Amino acid sequence: MKILVFNGSPKGEKSDTMHITRAFLEGMQEDMPQKIHVTDVIDLHIEYCRGCFACKMNGGRCVQDDDMRDILNEILKSDLLVFSFPLYCYGMPAPLKALLDRTMPLSSMAMRKVGDRYAHEGQADFSHLKYLMICGCGFPNSRHNFEPAVAQFKLCFPENHTVITIPESPMFSVPEAASVTGPRLDLVRQAGIKYARDGEIDRALLHEIGSPMIPEEQYAAIVNGGMGK
Repeated sequence: MKILVFNGSPKGEKSDTMHITRAFLEGMQEDMPQKIHVTDVIDLHIEYCRGCFACKMNGGRCVQDDDMRDILNEILKSDLLVFSFPLYCYGMPAPLKALLDRTMPLSSMAMRKVGDRYAHEGQADFSHLKYLMICGCGFPNSRHNFEPAVAQFKLCFPENHTVITIPESPMFSVPEAASVTGPRLDLVRQAGIKYARDGEIDRALLHEIGSPMIPEEQYAAIVNGGMGK
């Protein structure tokens, strides 16, 4: 499987969420060899979408000449797109959102009804693609937190999508928390193995992965205490 990973964190390789993503990919690799290409979106030159719709009327070619042209080609050559990002204002960071906006050339102006809503028809065949969202956040739990980002992801990719969300994710970058984060990363590796084998992850495992690693009150106290140092 050819896997294209979009690391949407402005921290690049130092992303807290990428600890989770790397563990998942390790699990997939354990099941069978994978071709993995990780792209740090913050290092790309991607202009904002102008909303001119020229790409939808000239065969999918954007009027802007930047790194997005190569990215679109890589997307179409891939089997799995992984969107790895920390939660920013209940959504994805701006650089990754700019990339997502610039996938406009993959669809045309023509619309069709899908269920009770409408969607643009594709200008390219990407029916083979699967989509994975891995998102971490700094809050102690997942309640009233990840929902907007998850809803957007599922609307953008209504088929073949899988979502992994984990609260308390800054702990993954703290060596002293290894006794807590290590077992959680092991669960993520198990999820990677299951995904490689079955193309899906059971709900019980996703729920366990997405639960707080330490009690909410304890985590909040640690964060609030550290702010005063």
